Amino acid sequence: MTKDTEKDSSQLFKSVRHHIEAIYDMVESVDYSRLSDELIEIMRLQEIDTAPTRYINHWDESDCLVISYGDSILQEGESPLHSLKHFLDKQVKGRINGVHILPFYPFTSDDGFSVLDYSSVNESLGEWADIEEIAADYRLMSDLVINHCSARSPWFENFIKGRDPGRNFFVTASPEDDLSSVVRPRTNPLLREVETAEGTQHVWCTFSHDQVDLNFRNPEVLKQFASIIRQYLDSGVRLFRLDAVAFLWKELGTNCINLDQTHEVVRLLRTLIEHAQSDAVIVTETNIPNRENLAYFGNANEAHWVYNFSLPPLLVNTLVTGDCNYLKQWMMSMPPARNGTAYFNFIASHDGIGLRPAEGLLDDSEINTLVETMQQFGGRVSWRAVDEGKSKPYEINISLFDALQGTQAGPDQWALQRFICAHAIMLALEGVPAIYIHSLMGTRNDYQRVENAGHNRAINRHQWDYPELDARLSNADSNESQVFSGLKKLLEIRRQQSAFHPNATQFTLHLGSKLFGFWRQSIDRQQSIFCVSNISDSVQSLNLSDINLIDNESWVDLISGLSCNQKMQSIQMQPYQTLWVTNRVDG
Repeated sequence: MTKDTEKDSSQLFKSVRHHIEAIYDMVESVDYSRLSDELIEIMRLQEIDTAPTRYINHWDESDCLVISYGDSILQEGESPLHSLKHFLDKQVKGRINGVHILPFYPFTSDDGFSVLDYSSVNESLGEWADIEEIAADYRLMSDLVINHCSARSPWFENFIKGRDPGRNFFVTASPEDDLSSVVRPRTNPLLREVETAEGTQHVWCTFSHDQVDLNFRNPEVLKQFASIIRQYLDSGVRLFRLDAVAFLWKELGTNCINLDQTHEVVRLLRTLIEHAQSDAVIVTETNIPNRENLAYFGNANEAHWVYNFSLPPLLVNTLVTGDCNYLKQWMMSMPPARNGTAYFNFIASHDGIGLRPAEGLLDDSEINTLVETMQQFGGRVSWRAVDEGKSKPYEINISLFDALQGTQAGPDQWALQRFICAHAIMLALEGVPAIYIHSLMGTRNDYQRVENAGHNRAINRHQWDYPELDARLSNADSNESQVFSGLKKLLEIRRQQSAFHPNATQFTLHLGSKLFGFWRQSIDRQQSIFCVSNISDSVQSLNLSDINLIDNESWVDLISGLSCNQKMQSIQMQPYQTLWVTNRVDG
């Protein structure tokens, strides 16, 4: 058998070529076999022909991530990445086993998401050795900012000069083209006029004019990202967050979001990454309506994890209205993630509370009321363009602690309890949880940073001086210490319960509008946990008959230690109290 025959008979080669054919079916002059061969070589997969098992969960109940910028923690005399590692080791090791470091590359805007050079670590943060040191002790998630790069990147400079690499790396269109159907999350003009060696061109900018969209019709762009992925794997990255991937492929006459070619690119990347590292995970960041978001699971052949973007707005709305009906309806509509996939749960991020994922779940008046409530608590609003030059709220920019400082009636005395309740719900849900670093200590709105940065998202991107933060966490009376202690307790309990496996069974309970509850059962069916939260600011009575505790088993609340049995008939739940009632205490 010749080498070419062996290559053609390789299952990996066949899979890669199948993806390539589907992506470039309408693109001329693409040599499918040659491109497949080049991608396999770039990823160093020539000798690999054993397909990874698709339906294996490379995660369990011990998995939880912290989300942080590389410079969220600062200490004089050391690199920010080293300070972050110091914080993680001292404060969360043993409770959190993964970290998502937001873009740590050289950039020009958008706090890292306008990348200058994908192959370098920003010198102001540290170096690759710092990244590799973190990756040695924690599951490391890295952003693959795949839709766009900086307008000052070497690639774009080459585009302007008509040189490679970069000459055909960016999407262009004509101002005369009908772009009215294009969906995007910003209000600035879509096209940016640029003078190039080949004349005036108009480049496509989904997000900002400093973020120019990459042209995946050009296979050279795909090859560049395969090389970037290989480098990240070599440096210890095991979780790949595909930033803004829904906008990847452009097709005039369409809405240019969630196109078939985009989904096929995700399938191709999964094939390449899984063959290179069997336990690596692809996470799609698609801040879009719920049904479209779930499509990125594919047939267990696209994302391993999808961001649960509907959770933050629905949970915040639940806690400020004191009514869980919308959250309950949404939970009942969510299909269980099949083995090999999982939801990625979060309730706060570096951006804000996205509102597009609430569309169709809350009506416009309810979204507007939520926006108004958050504005009363100091929040800002970012907007997106819709038809006929109109705008709609795209996201609320606010720290989560400030978002939960009260209800629609205004601030109250239950802010801490409400904040802990939100995390108790999130940590118990089906899926892998992630906590934004500023939620760990209840960081407040940073208005000075908004003023300095000139954009609303900076409100929740505070930078802590580590000695000051350490002192506050050591002071039992401080807000930061009380938040951190409450969350650490929940994390310690959660990671030891098999019923909190991300793929364990989940059923929604019907306990009225003030008590939000669901049941989790471990994969081996040995442990059950009834998770019930009082999402109101008044005492609520939980009838134990409503959660059907089995008489011949002993039941206990994991959080308070309270023994529960049906002879008790009911439990009086304090405002924002959560119960995790189980028949078996693991750990």
